[in-house]
Amino acid sequence: MTTDVIRVILVDDHAVVRAGVKAVLGSAKDIQVIGEASNGREGVALAERLDPDVVVMDLSMGELDGIAATKAMVEKKLRARILILTMHAEDAYLVKVLEAGGMGYLVKSAADRELVDAVRALANGDMYMQPTAARTLAQGIVRKSEHADERDKYEKLTERERDVLRYVAGGFSAPEIGEKLFISPKTVDTYKQRINEKLGLAHRSDYVSFALKLGLLHQ
Repeated sequence: MTTDVIRVILVDDHAVVRAGVKAVLGSAKDIQVIGEASNGREGVALAERLDPDVVVMDLSMGELDGIAATKAMVEKKLRARILILTMHAEDAYLVKVLEAGGMGYLVKSAADRELVDAVRALANGDMYMQPTAARTLAQGIVRKSEHADERDKYEKLTERERDVLRYVAGGFSAPEIGEKLFISPKTVDTYKQRINEKLGLAHRSDYVSFALKLGLLHQ
């Protein structure tokens, strides 16, 4: 932090959420929201241009999600520390956030109580996560260690391939998956073929086994 005022940018694809977060941060005299972006790609560009102290960013967004945007900011060696603000109360993505280079993880339901403290913590060089996250972090690290090969293969899938993988493992048919993802059943089959080639899967039971090993059916 270079000044007494913590300079923050908000990255979330919902304007109402950004307005709410801005209102919460506005209650703190030592925090100033200097910019907003509606997706991860815009967020990376805005962080490059404005050089904020902290980026408060949503996890699930189009045009580069929070994990990918965090990785991009870290790769660009931006000074900003990144706080992921998410709907995922079970901390399912905590390990991914930290691996990407994020320094904090807060569920949106706790933002009104903890957001200001979280931003101050990151600006001061500390990490921030909720008390329940320590156990999740430990479990995630153990799970990653136990199934490192599967995790490495999973990380090489595209975001859409991961979606199809989870839906197939969950028992959905190609037409059902297509309806959920707004693509044709034929396109779903194409994604399945790519997944099969990348992961060495052949049957739905293989999908289920793979997903269970990585805890994907609980996300």
